[in-house]
Amino acid sequence: MNKSILVTAALFGLLAVVLGAFAAHGLQKLVTPEQINTFQTGVTYQMYHAFLLLFLGVTTKVSVKTKRAVFVLILIGVFFFSGSIYGLATNSLTAFNFKTIAMITPLGGTLLISAWLVLLISFLKQKQD
Repeated sequence: MNKSILVTAALFGLLAVVLGAFAAHGLQKLVTPEQINTFQTGVTYQMYHAFLLLFLGVTTKVSVKTKRAVFVLILIGVFFFSGSIYGLATNSLTAFNFKTIAMITPLGGTLLISAWLVLLISFLKQKQD
């Protein structure tokens, strides 16, 4: 489980840097500054959750069951939240209208919030050190 979490963390981090650079340098002539800012929001949240996955993969303070739940919530949450933001921000560049699936953005955000909540509850249930 830890290896899968750490590999996903590294992949999310790698892609966040690549997509951030793409937004800063490749999208300037193609979309508005507002759309670039929107795209960067997706990058930022993806990177935050890459760091969370790094922590999750190395900690011994969280049970395997909780790690699995948090991992799945983050994986789907980032895909829905950041992925839909990338699509919405570059909607004018594609044949697919990402506005038709825009409701997955708040669903993804809810999954990310849920991951943090599951982690918080896990910590609160622990006995004092």
